[in-house]
Amino acid sequence: MNIEAVKWIGGTDGVLELIDQRRLPAEFIKLKVRSVEQLHEAIRTLTVRGAPAIGVAAAYGSVLALQWLTGRPSLQEAVDQVLRACDYLASSRPTAVNLFWALDRIRAKAREAAEEPQTTVPQLAASVLAEANAIYAQDVEMCRRIGENGERFIRDGFGVLTHCNAGALATAGQGTALSVLYEAQKRGRRFEVYADETRPLLQGSRLTAWELQQAGIKATVICDNMAGFLMKQGKIQAVITGADRIAANGDTANKIGTYSVSILAQHHGIPFYIAAPSSTFDLSIESGAEIPIEQRNPEEVIRFADVPTAPSGIAVYNPAFDVTDAGNITAIITEKGVIESPNAERIRALLH
Repeated sequence: MNIEAVKWIGGTDGVLELIDQRRLPAEFIKLKVRSVEQLHEAIRTLTVRGAPAIGVAAAYGSVLALQWLTGRPSLQEAVDQVLRACDYLASSRPTAVNLFWALDRIRAKAREAAEEPQTTVPQLAASVLAEANAIYAQDVEMCRRIGENGERFIRDGFGVLTHCNAGALATAGQGTALSVLYEAQKRGRRFEVYADETRPLLQGSRLTAWELQQAGIKATVICDNMAGFLMKQGKIQAVITGADRIAANGDTANKIGTYSVSILAQHHGIPFYIAAPSSTFDLSIESGAEIPIEQRNPEEVIRFADVPTAPSGIAVYNPAFDVTDAGNITAIITEKGVIESPNAERIRALLH
């Protein structure tokens, strides 16, 4: 596969290229992003999505911000431009911690440049671009290592349930949860993946199923409310999802519906795995109760392909994420290793 959800083309005067994930699977279209405002809109509207991917994209946004400076700006004016861009991009989506992790790295790089009076504005731009490229490369490597650390959990003949999309479309590399499947496939294992459609925006049926099909992995799309029955029938031997933020105690925010799947898996004695890079951990919060949950447009729930599917004026509740308790998670697979029966002590031991 050669899916590049996020790609920087050129030098400091370059452009950010994104796969428009709103159009898949019907159309495969790449967009050229040339401003911070355009990138903010792309993140907000899920043109680019997935915690690692939006972090990488936002890092490149700082380079775009510098392209819009006019006249002969001072170094401090250029640094301030980067910091404003970071603050603005941070407002695009509230839950995925990778976004804030990447922007914090860019802010630190810009402030470092500000402390060196000899630094020129072009040198600042080159330094910020180098940091964004480093974030990109790190994500690619983290994805590969996650897959290698988790492939042993996928055995021949398994039925594996996924929820939402945690593949190449959600990262700079080959994904998190799907990376585990890709690495198992490389080792010759044969298994079937059941992709929850993932209402209301269908990231499972539109994106995960598309990715798996490209990779030649047997995949079956199911409605979200079918998962429990498949488990009861013995069709599912493992569940694996990605994550958008993991608290210090292992409580994990992921796409809405993940919590329900974790309870079903626990009831049926099926292992439930989270695959995520270390950048997804937020050790500043003790538990999932502190994770901010994004509330999205009600129209996503009550319309489908521009056709109303609920009465006009009806109340709608549309959280984008839910939180799965650490006690429901068999293991968290990271690029640094596997945290089995995750808790605060085991997480600290692996990450530090």
